Amino acid sequence: MGTLYIEHEYWFAVFQLVLAMLGMGATLSPKDFREVLLEPKAVSSGSLIQLLVVPLVAYAFISVLGIVGGLAIGIALIAAIPGGTTSNIFTHFARGNVALSITITALTTIVCLVSTPLILEMLVAQYLPGDFVMPRVQIMKEIALTLLLPLALGMAFLRLLPQSAEAFSKWCVRGSLLGIVMIVVGSSSSGRLNIEAFGTINMLLITLLILVLALVSWLVCRGLGLSATNAAAIDMEVVVRNVNLGLMLKASLFPAVIGQVDQVGDTVLFSLLLYGGLQMLIALGFITWRRRQYRRELACA
Repeated sequence: MGTLYIEHEYWFAVFQLVLAMLGMGATLSPKDFREVLLEPKAVSSGSLIQLLVVPLVAYAFISVLGIVGGLAIGIALIAAIPGGTTSNIFTHFARGNVALSITITALTTIVCLVSTPLILEMLVAQYLPGDFVMPRVQIMKEIALTLLLPLALGMAFLRLLPQSAEAFSKWCVRGSLLGIVMIVVGSSSSGRLNIEAFGTINMLLITLLILVLALVSWLVCRGLGLSATNAAAIDMEVVVRNVNLGLMLKASLFPAVIGQVDQVGDTVLFSLLLYGGLQMLIALGFITWRRRQYRRELACA
């Protein structure tokens, strides 16, 4: 499995991302985008937090703590990708504004065609080898083909076969999860996922990053005077990121090579997978807190 994974790492990553975006697209319709007109302040605030505040937090995190190498690139990649495909579901469980969550996810996913390569270049250009050139056009092309095109096809499926769209979406998401499992198994069996090599300090730093992002998002939403339901949606968008896209970009920028140890690429991969696991735990904790808060609000009403 290890050799097979290294030989085809890029296609494993593409497989899980395409399925995830097909599944997400099958839950979206053009009317979801019209929610922008109904919640202009919340949508613009959530989108700006994703596109400006999160990268600024990552920059401060990297600079203040003196983070370099693969971990810095991993953190930058986490900051450069948009909200994840499960943030909408988690927002529902957290009693947040699901329509707002869907709108922000859709908007930032489209904008990431341009924003992702720009954010990566601004945050980590100095940590890359001197002869490394950020493949902006390649990144934009891959995002268009593996993220936006499947998203559009999923939306077309919903429009043409609405009765089957829910089941189609579920199976696509399950297939995407299977793809991530194959990446984890393949990376582990090939020695790419080495907890000891990654280090306890780095694991704590990724944990701290996700907690800082959650705190900053909450503070900004509170400072802007957003409602609790809108703030819950934005908080979930910030915490639950599209790790699927991150894995595809990692495979493209730092492809695994048989017989070669790529400490930078392996650290980036571990950072993404660790964040992907931690974001689920943080999201579940936030859901529990929000549901208790919601019950108290109902009791006081």
